[in-house]
This record gives sequence, structure tokens and C-alpha cells, in this order.
Amino acid sequence: MASPVAKTAALFAVIAALFVVVGGVVGEYLFGSWLAGLAIALALSLVLNLVSYFACDRLVLWSTRAKIVAPAEAPRLAAAVQELAPRFGLVAPRLAIVPTPSPNAFATGRDERHAVVAATEGLLRTVDDRELRGVLAHELAHVRDRDVLLMTFAATLAGAISFAAQLVLFTTLTGGTGGQRGGVNPLVLLVALLTAPIAALVLRLAISRAREFRADEIGARLGGDPEALASALTKIEASAQRRPGKLGSPAQASLCIVNPLRGGSLASLFSTHPPTAERVRRLRAMRPDFAYRPGSRSPGAVAARPVRS
Repeated sequence: MASPVAKTAALFAVIAALFVVVGGVVGEYLFGSWLAGLAIALALSLVLNLVSYFACDRLVLWSTRAKIVAPAEAPRLAAAVQELAPRFGLVAPRLAIVPTPSPNAFATGRDERHAVVAATEGLLRTVDDRELRGVLAHELAHVRDRDVLLMTFAATLAGAISFAAQLVLFTTLTGGTGGQRGGVNPLVLLVALLTAPIAALVLRLAISRAREFRADEIGARLGGDPEALASALTKIEASAQRRPGKLGSPAQASLCIVNPLRGGSLASLFSTHPPTAERVRRLRAMRPDFAYRPGSRSPGAVAARPVRS
């Protein structure tokens, strides 16, 4: 079975290739130049996603109604993050509490200096201290691996493909004559317009699922307790199945450790998260070559980077 890193790299390669093909076809159709199509589609998507990337922490906190808290206001959360952060080579990120009874957690921020780790009120009531550490280790793994940056890049390519398709549709509806300049087969163009945006979405969601598996693995290894995360995921999933909660928009829900917007099963192809049962199975299959001891460093932990002034 391919590792999450290898799978992510392969998916990025496929979505990049799809972008080149679609941008080229659209460029030839509208401008007689494949390079022009690539440039326009990429520029439009890049502008929107850069704004989202640099403002992601503020946007996510606002949309979920999360409140930044001082360590004294959330002592369990603060103690766990301060214990775990050095194992991931991180400075302890800011903390936030989301006022919702649905148990969940997420991390956001474009880098570790702007990172925020948030937990819902429901999570703090649902899990014990050991399970809370497991959840927070998963979120710190996202921060360590710069997953916000990776997913912004994936969204940029997927968005560029959609923009390219919409550009052709808009030009056609408004009476553009670019098609007379290009030598593109109309049937090929139609197939590209209909299938490429869906394919790009599927690839982006597959990258998201691969990153969740990766965060589970890194969080369990550096956090030192795979069973804690497995147990927490089981509890969170049971709550989501029993009473789906709302946590911001669907885009923000994809940041959560378990998608809170679904009560029943969804087609796995269009899911932001892998099946929780499979995540739990993988965690419990990890060889326990270390013993969990609260307050101890796990084998394989990396040295903390110094705090930047």
C-alpha cells in the first residue's frame, strides 16, 4: 500500500497534468495559444486562493465563532498542547474554543507562527485527557506538515481548471468567436468542460483524505499513543452519526478531525475525510514499540525549534 506522502505526490502530479491539458485546450480554443489559457486560469485561481491562504486563520475563526483563549481559560487544552508541541518541533500555537456541543477539533493558520489549534466545547466534555492528547497530536501534525499550504496549492490547481471551463462557457454564451481561431475539436472541448472540473474536485478531495491519514500516522507516532487517537475518533464519529453538527461552512468542516456535517454515509469519492473505521483500523495496527506515559517524550520525537523573536 502506498504511503500517504507517495499518494499525495502522485495525486498532485495527476491534478497538475489535468490542469496543463485543460488549460491548453481552452487556450487554443479562445486565444489560439495554449499558454494563454494556462496563464489566465492560473492567475484567477491564484489570486483568490492567496487571499484565502493569508487570511485563513481569521476567516476560519470568524466563520466557526471560535474564540482565542489564554492558557488559563482552557487548562486541559493548554497543558496538552504545551506538552506535545516540542515533540513536533513546534512552538505551542494559539488556542481557541468553539462554542458548539458537537465534539471536534481543527488546526488552521498558514504557518506555525500563525497557527491556531481549536477544540469544541463538546470535545472537551466528550474525551478524557489521554484522548484529548491524541486529537491534539493529530492537529499538530497538520501544522508541522504545512497542510494548509498543501491544500491551498491543490485548491489553486482545481480552481484554475474550473475557471478555465467557466471562461469558455461565458465566452460562448456572450457570443465570443474564439472557437473560430482555435483548432480544437468541439467534442473534445465539450468532454473537457464537463468532466475536468469534477475530476479536479475528486483529486483535491483525495489529497485531503491522504493528508488525514498522514496526520493520523505522524500524530500517533510523535504523540506516542495511537490508541488514544483511535478511541477519540470512535467517540467523535459516533456523535457525528447520532447528531450531525454545524461547524462553519462545508469548507471549514473539511478542516475538522472528523467531518461534522454528515450523519449518514457519503460516497467515499466525494468525501473530505477517509472512513473513520479505516483510520481506527490503521491506528490500532501500528506496532506499539513504545509505551505511553503521560508527560514523557515519545521515541522518534524531533527537537523543538527555538522560539523566534
